[in-house]
Amino acid sequence: MAFSEGVVKKVILSYTYVSIWIFLSFTVIVYNKYILDRKMYNWPFPISLTMIHMGFCSSLAYILVRVFKLVEPVSMSVDLYIKSVVPIGALYSLSLWFSNSAYIYLSVSFIQMLKALMPVAVYSIGVFLKKETFRNETMINMLSISLGVAVAAYGEAKFDVWGVTLQLLAVAFEATRLVLIQILLNSKGISLNPITSLYYIAPCCLVFLSLPWFIMEYPLLRDKSSLNLDFFVFGTNSFCAFALNLAVFLLVGKTSALTMNVAGVVKDWLLIAFSWSVIKDTVTPMNLIGYGLAFLGVGYYNHSKLQALKASETQKRNQQQSDEESGKLLDEKEGGANARKNENQN
Repeated sequence: MAFSEGVVKKVILSYTYVSIWIFLSFTVIVYNKYILDRKMYNWPFPISLTMIHMGFCSSLAYILVRVFKLVEPVSMSVDLYIKSVVPIGALYSLSLWFSNSAYIYLSVSFIQMLKALMPVAVYSIGVFLKKETFRNETMINMLSISLGVAVAAYGEAKFDVWGVTLQLLAVAFEATRLVLIQILLNSKGISLNPITSLYYIAPCCLVFLSLPWFIMEYPLLRDKSSLNLDFFVFGTNSFCAFALNLAVFLLVGKTSALTMNVAGVVKDWLLIAFSWSVIKDTVTPMNLIGYGLAFLGVGYYNHSKLQALKASETQKRNQQQSDEESGKLLDEKEGGANARKNENQN
């Protein structure tokens, strides 16, 4: 079967967007691990790193929005900002803080295995907040993912309770943030792309992180004279974090959020292989068996989402066709009535 030039071009572009996103996501994760790990760069200050990212990203976002006018800012009142954006910013700051902190205690491969719990957290919180409908089939699917992650955790060679706690908290805060975006923003017709998200949310993150940073990390940085930053390392690291947000914008905008979920699974396997072969993290057979089970559960969840999306689109098309046919029939009736009226007048 021969494909048209347009189809081939679309497929190539889609794979290009996926490859860029996987590369940048991969780079940010490994780079953060390199900076924070005590055996590598040895700069174990996750709040400071997160604040550097947020400061860099908010500055660049401001330039792109206000100076270059790449995207239009969203019309937003102060009241809406305080009630909607501020809670999302608070959750985002906590998610990034705890997620970066976990790199100090856990391997890259094990962190990716724990992140497989994200669909479980999003669905559970969605059900609790009545944004998702409870279904026995979906809950069984969530339990299978949880079982797989539990098996992977049981087989982890360097299990660290504090590190696992931090990563699970990061997953919980991120899942809550995603659900609240639907409740506080999307339900009000407000849609933020990655640039406008950073434009509005990154400054919030800086504010929320400043207090724990001042209490927990500033005294250590001051005493160790570690405030002299390596601008190349932290500049390139922050730029990669910002570029990742743009890649998300491209990937979701040109393909779909589901494509990103599927690409995320590929990225996780690549990171596990990289962690084992290059960083020399220990990946046990029990790790792989457990993550394999979780992977199957996540794959089925994505498949179910795809089927539901297709069904919804089919229903919309059928409704649109029905409306168009009803409109044509109404026009024909009105035309016939007008014709008869004219004949009677003549």
